[in-house]
Amino acid sequence: MTPPSQTIPAGVAGDISAYARQGFGTPLPLKAPFGLLIIDFVNGFADPAVFGGGNIAPAIAQTRHLLAHARQQGWPVAHSRIVFSDDDADSNIFCLKVPGMLTLKEDSPNSAIVPELAPAAGEYVVRKSTPSAFFGTMLAPWLAQRGVQTLLVAGCVTSGCVRASVVDAMQSGFRPLVVSDCCGDRALGPHESNLFDMAQKYAAVMPLAQALADTRAMAG
Repeated sequence: MTPPSQTIPAGVAGDISAYARQGFGTPLPLKAPFGLLIIDFVNGFADPAVFGGGNIAPAIAQTRHLLAHARQQGWPVAHSRIVFSDDDADSNIFCLKVPGMLTLKEDSPNSAIVPELAPAAGEYVVRKSTPSAFFGTMLAPWLAQRGVQTLLVAGCVTSGCVRASVVDAMQSGFRPLVVSDCCGDRALGPHESNLFDMAQKYAAVMPLAQALADTRAMAG
């Protein structure tokens, strides 16, 4: 497996030697079987006038290729979306920080997965009301039942729901592989910093072309 390319954010470039010296950034070996988690690529996050912006739109475009590959390979595929009850009975601390999240109801167009990534039959749609797709959901047992060892992760935003889900994936015993150009954030600084940090502590991080090459090599 080729080593992943890793952009070093300007803010940490001067201190980078400490990571290697302290044992961070060790390559995470991938292990089949593979699965795919697509986090919160919904209309509201695709729209810069709602929750979007930055590089989210290009990440959605790249994820079309990743999803097509996952389906061709027969991988388990899960999608997540943020959904609150119509009467706000499940309002939580997340909503105190970002009140607009409460507009994401089951039937709201903004909470619907973007058409180009619409789930197919048999793909699991996780409804969540916190950043992590694992917290308080059945995602971990669903993946475990299907034998997933390495979980490829795409979605938005990199610094929020992607990162939270990656940490929980690792804590649940899965090997996260963050597909860097299939993840987006409304600002590039947090996107790049969080990719760097996840690569140092929690996950393999690589662009789509390398992720496809490495998983194909293991499958073949």
